[in-house]
Amino acid sequence: MTDSETDSTKRAEPVVAGLLLAAGGGRRLGGRPKALLEHRGRPLAEYALHILREGGCGPVHVVLGAEAAEVGQRVDLSGSTPVDNPDWEQGMGSSLRAGLASLSTSGADAALVLLVDQPGIGAEAVARVRGACRSRSSLVAAAYDGRRGHPVLFGADRWGDIASSAVGDRGARDYLKAHEEEITLVECSDVAQAYDIDTVDDLIHLE
Repeated sequence: MTDSETDSTKRAEPVVAGLLLAAGGGRRLGGRPKALLEHRGRPLAEYALHILREGGCGPVHVVLGAEAAEVGQRVDLSGSTPVDNPDWEQGMGSSLRAGLASLSTSGADAALVLLVDQPGIGAEAVARVRGACRSRSSLVAAAYDGRRGHPVLFGADRWGDIASSAVGDRGARDYLKAHEEEITLVECSDVAQAYDIDTVDDLIHLE
């Protein structure tokens, strides 16, 4: 294989950006921002960024909202692009819109979206979902015993429509429901657990 053929092969592989949604204020956790909760010796946002990179995503953008200044001071965001979402209290939809907008000039072919409050999802699940990306129109989601979950991957050609439908706390739920037959499901139940850290009782999952 010639050098030019090798370069062509490399270019043919989709560029999958990582998009971490970490703006939540943790209302049901007593107002503790989820990004700053500790897990395995580091803040959840830092842990999740590591998972995205280890899973092969790049570039990586992280959407911040609640206590963004403190998160910026306490979390190692090196190697990622912080995105401020001043409307974070409006729900996950605003963070998804902000994140996709920030990636619009990144040159990425797809965005793999990870939620900061799901530390049971590791690099292997991220890598499986990322590996299923085939084009800028790809729509991929992890599955747990056949049920759709996170992370979710959106091809860049879909970002505009997804952003338009992302309102409140529903995020991309309406878009995914409307395009259910187009989703490639990647089973991840053998390597990940899709629990959320939403309430004080859920803190038992943190190590």
